[in-house]
Amino acid sequence: MVAKKPRVVIIGAGMAGLTAANKLYTSSSSNDMFELCVVEGGTRIGGRINTSEFGGDRIEMGATWIHGIGGSPVHKIAQETHSLESEQPWECMDGFLDEPKTIAEGGFELTPSLVESISTLFKSLMDYAQGTRIEREESSEEVNFYKLADKTCKICPRNGGGPEKLSIGSFLRKALNAYWDSVKEQEQIEGCDNWSRKLIEEAIFAMHENIQRTYTSAGDLLTLDFAAESEYRMFPGEEITIAKGYLSVIESLASVLPHGLIQLDRKVARIEWQPEAHQSNGHGCSDRPVRIHFCDGSVMLADHVIVTVSLGVLKAGIGPDSGMFNPPLPAFKTEAISRLGFGVVNKLFLQLSSRHDGRDDDYSRFPFLQMAFHRPDSEWRHKKIPWWMRRTASLSPIYKNSGVLLSWFAGKEALELETLSDEEIIDGVSTTLSSFLSQPRKQTSSNSHEASNGKEKSLGSVGESRVKFTKVLRSKWGNDPLFLGSYSYVAVGSSGDDLDALAEPLPSTDTLESAGSPPLQILFAGEATHRTHYSTTHGAYFSGLREASRLLQHYRRAGV
Repeated sequence: MVAKKPRVVIIGAGMAGLTAANKLYTSSSSNDMFELCVVEGGTRIGGRINTSEFGGDRIEMGATWIHGIGGSPVHKIAQETHSLESEQPWECMDGFLDEPKTIAEGGFELTPSLVESISTLFKSLMDYAQGTRIEREESSEEVNFYKLADKTCKICPRNGGGPEKLSIGSFLRKALNAYWDSVKEQEQIEGCDNWSRKLIEEAIFAMHENIQRTYTSAGDLLTLDFAAESEYRMFPGEEITIAKGYLSVIESLASVLPHGLIQLDRKVARIEWQPEAHQSNGHGCSDRPVRIHFCDGSVMLADHVIVTVSLGVLKAGIGPDSGMFNPPLPAFKTEAISRLGFGVVNKLFLQLSSRHDGRDDDYSRFPFLQMAFHRPDSEWRHKKIPWWMRRTASLSPIYKNSGVLLSWFAGKEALELETLSDEEIIDGVSTTLSSFLSQPRKQTSSNSHEASNGKEKSLGSVGESRVKFTKVLRSKWGNDPLFLGSYSYVAVGSSGDDLDALAEPLPSTDTLESAGSPPLQILFAGEATHRTHYSTTHGAYFSGLREASRLLQHYRRAGV
């Protein structure tokens, strides 16, 4: 009688799921060890990786960046598959981010010295929070900013000094107030109607806070835990995009799998498992402990299930009306899922209209625009700028001279973007730009002799009368039932321990000996299960390797 192979079902064909499948299938002799299947609820592979096209350019609707090329497995795959070069234009953000135009609401172009000073303050504070201060020659300004950060932390220690834990948002604002307390009274700024120097500095600082919201997916930085921030790890080296698209990495992982191993449009409704020995869950005579029910009514039995769905789906799945797991997950698991943060980040692409005479020099004049807004409650704010645009930090071409512009949204603004019509989006963005680009003026100070120059004229040429859009494309991760958001973060009240708890397989090792139930029935992978690389594609990759290796080691120890 031929021994039955253990059946491994992987739920989700994103980075984590396909990495696990690739590892299990390609490991030495393991393709004869397991009966392997990947089930994907959508009609495509990739999960939160979704390469697309817009305006003739290759774009990313989801994951965009390789966060550091030194040691990144994603970068290695992209290199091996020759995906870092392309003849087709792509969303490369080719270094022209280093030359931004920062304009305050009302059309005041801010001097680089003012912007750089507040930007350095913000970066120094985040370096301090993340524990990434690099030993190098530092300016006296940076040294002072680090001292200010240290002083702020002593007032509000890392453990919160009490029942309330410190958030990144509160740390940043306390440090900003300490900075204002430490500086001497500064000159008034001339030429910036309705703007004091302090208000401009706060607007620049808020601009960086909004960028940080999109980096972390925390819609409000007051919900982002300070202590856990120092556990997050980045790879060294530059951050780049993938010329042939992020999907090329996914396709490389999937290419080794035989046809039919990945099943698309297979939405899972419920996972039944056996936390205790001899527990009956209607399996009949089968000794496979896990039973997967699909939305079409079909059922699949398995020895092991690797769950790679998003934290957003898990949050919905542990709700009282969901019943995604039967019996429900143990308390340590559901509490970790509940405490961790999972936010929404969306991207908005807009196609610039070319001139009526067919020339596209409008494109070459559109800057990498950073927007410093008035406070939402300011009497000087432009009343017609929609609220969902006011926490957007930038709008820029996806590469120099591209006719496709990109802006990022997080939190409730990102969710609002999903509900708007294309016409409402175009109207809102156009109204916003009319306040920033229609009549740009140079910001000067009382001791400065900077005068207007030709740059203002070129900016003005992309003003209200010239900037027109023909179409838009936006991602909708928040309301997509297969994801219910974008990526995870460690929220105030949670910690890295919760990421580890989420990664624990079930039945847990603590209950195996007493319960005698079949081991490793449900395993968990995905970016939200990696303690130091959560929120990233390489974190998802590492988690897929981890769970595949867990199964391989289990059966090798068993002598299979």
